[in-house]
Amino acid sequence: MSKILGIVNQKGGVGKTTTAINLAASLAISGLHILLVDCDPQANCTSGLGFARDDQRVSVYDVLTGEIPAEQALIPTQVDNLTILPGSKNLTGANIELASADNRATRLRDALATLKTSFDLIILDCPPALDLLTLNSLAASDSLIVPMQAEYFALEGISELVSTLERVRASLNPGLTIEGVLLTMYDDRTILAQQVTETLREYFKDRLFRTVIPRNIRLAEAPSHGKPVALYDPRSRGAEAYFDLAAEYMERNQIPNPKEASRQASRLNAESSQKVRFWPYSE
Repeated sequence: MSKILGIVNQKGGVGKTTTAINLAASLAISGLHILLVDCDPQANCTSGLGFARDDQRVSVYDVLTGEIPAEQALIPTQVDNLTILPGSKNLTGANIELASADNRATRLRDALATLKTSFDLIILDCPPALDLLTLNSLAASDSLIVPMQAEYFALEGISELVSTLERVRASLNPGLTIEGVLLTMYDDRTILAQQVTETLREYFKDRLFRTVIPRNIRLAEAPSHGKPVALYDPRSRGAEAYFDLAAEYMERNQIPNPKEASRQASRLNAESSQKVRFWPYSE
């Protein structure tokens, strides 16, 4: 049974979609089977993985409105082991259309329930607002990663988010937790960044990820090429940072790294197959 991980922050421009795409790709490249769900009407996750905008394509909107089951909306990506449930601008209308619907806040959770046995992890890219779409994402998630920049207004926003999470726990999802806070677009040369980091460390303690995502031009360029940074420039600082984040996530959740396990098995097989030779050596 897979876990559902929400990437959430009601503040825009903090790197939610960048994190959703690149964490999902890094985990998939590491060997996990990942489903990325684009819950944002802007559908940037979908376009960032190389899919042109298409209002006729089935999407999360059709799943939430009950038009089709989630299984019929899945699309494989150019990254092995990574599948996407695409977003659509039609999601803008979902907030209004679902306002009076039954189970309006748990529709995404119900739709994804049948997919949890098919993937190791389901990642939700949430919109930058505390609306019905985000509420569905929070109700569906087991835990959350909160990307944020190291600046003053981000600290104000995090307190609002924590307050919202408490209300969601009380009414819809008592098991919801914050997996961790992730610093993005980070520049450790500024005193403000260092001060905000210390404040977050005091409050969140070990829930603040050790990995930080630096400002990196390759991360900004990759979506315009329809690729995660791991495919666009695997040697860039951005790619290395998201691979580090994927490794830290797996370590926190005690998830074996499939590729690392495969490498260790190959090494052990090679060592055991070596012929032992005794002196004097003979051909």
